[in-house]
Amino acid sequence: QVRVVESGGGLVQPGGSLRLSCAASGSISSIAVMGWYRQVPGKQREFVANIISGGTINYADSVKGRFAISRDNAKNTVYLQTDSLKPEDTAVYYCYANTRPDGRQYWGQGTQVTVSS
Repeated sequence: QVRVVESGGGLVQPGGSLRLSCAASGSISSIAVMGWYRQVPGKQREFVANIISGGTINYADSVKGRFAISRDNAKNTVYLQTDSLKPEDTAVYYCYANTRPDGRQYWGQGTQVTVSS
C-alpha cells in the first residue's frame, strides 16, 4: 500500500509560480511512476506530468516549457514547479503513484490551484 499527500496549491496571479509537493509513504520501493493530473469541474482528469523510476520524464504539451517535475528520493517526495501560470491552469491537481508488480494506482486528495487576477 502507498499513500500520497499533496500540498502547495493556492491562488496566484497570471504569470506567477507555485510549487506543488507530493509526499509518498508506505511501500515506497514498489513505486514505479509518480506524477500529476489535474481536473476542472465538469471535465475529465487531464495528464500533466510524470516521472518514471528510471528517470524518464513526460509532460503534457500544454505545460511543456512552463512546468517541471522533479523528485527527492531522500524525502520520498515529487515536486511540480509551475511557472508562467495561466488562468487555464486553474484546476485541482492530483498526485498519483503506480506500483509494481501489481499495477495499482494510488491518488492523493488533490490540491486547488487558482490562477486569477
